[in-house]
Order: sequence, then C-alpha cells, then structure tokens
Amino acid sequence: MHYIPIFSTIVTFIFAAAVLARWRFKKPPHLLLWAIGLIWYGLGTLSEVVLSFTFSAALLKLWYLSGAMLTAAWLGQGTVYLLVRKRGIADLLMLLLGIASLASAVLIFAAPLTPQAAAYNTALPVSSQYKDILVRTGPVILLTILLNLYGTLTLVGGAIYSAFLFWRKRVLVNRMLGNVLIAAGALMPAMAGSLVKAGLVDFLYFSELLGVVLMYSGFILATSARPVERAVSAPAG
Repeated sequence: MHYIPIFSTIVTFIFAAAVLARWRFKKPPHLLLWAIGLIWYGLGTLSEVVLSFTFSAALLKLWYLSGAMLTAAWLGQGTVYLLVRKRGIADLLMLLLGIASLASAVLIFAAPLTPQAAAYNTALPVSSQYKDILVRTGPVILLTILLNLYGTLTLVGGAIYSAFLFWRKRVLVNRMLGNVLIAAGALMPAMAGSLVKAGLVDFLYFSELLGVVLMYSGFILATSARPVERAVSAPAG
C-alpha cells in the first residue's frame, strides 16, 4: 500500500513537466496554474512517501497544505483563466486565491502538534493519523472547506462545461472525452475524502493515483495533435 504514493508522485511530476513544456511556447496563464496545481499534488504524494518511512512535522504540514488545501484550488484557478473571458474577474479571483494560500501556509506551519505525534506509526497511512496529531483551528478548517469547494467547482465544473460545449457542437470529440476524463480524475481525491471519513483510509492512495492518471490521460487526449471529429449524419429527407 505504501508504494502507491511513489507511482502517484512519478506520474504527477511527469504530468506537470508536460504541462510546463506546453506552456513554454505561448505562455497562457491557465497552463502555468495547472502546472503549479500539479506540483502541489506531487508534493502531497511525495510527503506521503517520506511519511511512510519516518515522521516529520514539516512534511505532515506540507502534506495537509498541499493536498487538503491548495491542489484543487490552483488547478481550478487554471480552468478559470481558460474559460472566463473577462480577464479582470480571473485576476481578482487569482488575487483572492493568493491571499488565501498565503494565509493557509502561515496558519498550517504555525499550528502546533499534539503529544500523539510521538506515537506516529509509519505502518499506517498519514490520512488515518493526522487528525490526532495536527491541531486544526477554526480558520484552518474554514479555509480547507472554501479552497476545496472553489477548486472542485471550477475544475470539475469547468471540465464538464467544456465537454458539454464540444458535445453540443458535435466537434473535437477528443477534447470532449478528454474533459470528461479530467473531471472524473479531479473527483477521485474528493471522493476519497468521504471514504477516509468513513474509515476506509487506504482508498486515499488508490484515488490519488487513479485521479492523476485519469487527468493526465484526459490532458493528452484533449491536446492531441490530430483531433478526432465526430461524423455527423445528413438530415433525413
């Protein structure tokens, strides 16, 4: 089970490198923000890898900050820049996200640990232990909820909206299917959060790997050089 985050980390950083390579040519802001979101994703899974061998207070806090707070929000902000035509709105949301991210980092790294940190068990997933170790104040919990809600709505909602547009126009089927995969992949970690609350903590690792694989597959499909067009039948009569 502890080897799964290793694969997740490798896939995530390869994915981030591919997005950055594509961003280099025209430098659209949405690709840069997606790459930053993926780097947060990778830092979260990398922290899981290290925490499966030894305990580190800094890595525990980085794991929570990156995975539970920033990944979805930064990926979603990339989708905002892609879909929102009024640049001022996207810029305002980016400013608010930057402030919220900075506040989250300050609050998390200033948060104390409980005495149970000394009993941290590397044989168990960090997701099953962090609540007993990391002191999360009201502002931290509120920011966690708001950032995840914002990220899920913008990333998943944006992917579904894009897929719907391509489906309605009956063109660029590859982009439609790619956006469906991206939406499905983005939902995986969110669904895993519910499973963790239900006590099925091991599913978090599976969902992280499946989520990034689905998103990467969707990205490759949506950005393929030769889009597959859907054949449209001539109207009868």
